[in-house]
Amino acid sequence: MKAALYREYGGPEVVTVQEIARPEPQPGEVRVRVEAAAVTSADWRLREAAFPSFTVLPGRLMFGLFRPRKPVLGGAFAGRIDALGEGVSSFQQGQPVFGFAEGGAGAHAEYLIVKAAGAIAARPERLSAQEAASLPFGGLAALVFLRDFAKLKPGERVLVLGASGGVGVHAVQIARALGADVDAVCGARNAELVRELGAERVFDHRQEDFAASGTTWDVIFDCVGASSFGAARGALRETGRYVPLDLDCATLFAALTNRFRKGPKVVIGVSPDRREDLETLSAMVTAGTLRPVLDRIYPLDEARAAHEDVSARRRSGVVVLAMP
Repeated sequence: MKAALYREYGGPEVVTVQEIARPEPQPGEVRVRVEAAAVTSADWRLREAAFPSFTVLPGRLMFGLFRPRKPVLGGAFAGRIDALGEGVSSFQQGQPVFGFAEGGAGAHAEYLIVKAAGAIAARPERLSAQEAASLPFGGLAALVFLRDFAKLKPGERVLVLGASGGVGVHAVQIARALGADVDAVCGARNAELVRELGAERVFDHRQEDFAASGTTWDVIFDCVGASSFGAARGALRETGRYVPLDLDCATLFAALTNRFRKGPKVVIGVSPDRREDLETLSAMVTAGTLRPVLDRIYPLDEARAAHEDVSARRRSGVVVLAMP
């Protein structure tokens, strides 16, 4: 099978498309014929070993000390069940599915092995493979961080930083679906898109400082590391929550110390990848409260160009690889 590989850490130039052996499912696993897979910020972080400072050593030990332990990147995917391992009865041959690969690796290939009990679910009927592949990474992160970590309530007001990126486009929609009023920060060229997704007020990050606007929010969800708790605190209400997707030493310290003080808090967590949450995203798609936002679709042979696109961090939605 064809796969996009990286055998050393580095920039997009380390990505090459090669032929490797097709994997076989073991008991309790399924093999998916991948039709599309997202290229995300998680992929470029793994490719460059760009771990937060206090997790560099654990990250290297987990993913490969000197070179990648798993040379095929890619977490979010969509495709069809190609083979069933022994004991699997929850899926059928040829069934359209979407999901997130264990460890966020392996989906940038024509075939992928997934645990049948893992983060894999029936594909929403109204979506193409490319559209479905765009959902799991940003959709799962936005859903879990807003619903479970921030505990966003109907009627609250949320500000999404990086609202036009791979997580942000989902966060705006999911916050609205949870009953919140939504504002956003992004570049001017993406302002209309973000408004269409449900944002009321949109700040141009090059021209406006949301923290100096005089507006306050119940939740500030920073999808791209664009701010800090110190900078955002004055724009949070008394019970406000600053929810960063990226974590650094200062944010971790604030999360640990501010929990014992009155006033706004930092809320951190690690998003699990669960089938039931994929099914929640699917239900939102069916209800019309969530739609995919694709920036660009690249063929697998142009995986390096897709990585260059994602590394530039100027997307309007999700970059997707289409398999042969």
